[in-house]
Amino acid sequence: QVQLVESGGGSVQAGGSLRLSCVVSGYTGNIHLMGWFRQAPGKEREGVSCITWSGGITYYADSVKGRFTISRDNAKNTLYLQMNSLKPEDTAMYYCAARSVSICSMWSAVFDYWGQGTQVTVSS
Repeated sequence: QVQLVESGGGSVQAGGSLRLSCVVSGYTGNIHLMGWFRQAPGKEREGVSCITWSGGITYYADSVKGRFTISRDNAKNTLYLQMNSLKPEDTAMYYCAARSVSICSMWSAVFDYWGQGTQVTVSS
């Protein structure tokens, strides 16, 4: 079983920055892709970014491209999301997710494991 625990959320003003972390524990041998998703109240969960666990190949949603950076530290079994130039529309619960296939997808249904989420609130 795989456990994911996010941290790093908080409240910031527009233009500010936050770095989210997601620690992966348990049996990680079949984890080949990690992703970040977010869900705002009344909206569907949307993909933000993903990264292959071994090769570091990344993908970003257009809404965050150029502002967010995904990375991973294999030695620490930790996934990161550096968020800069935050906007009020970035306000959401942010979730990390993992899947056993190394193909990036922004479709939440294909991910096998999920964290509990960390709240990000951006005020104008």
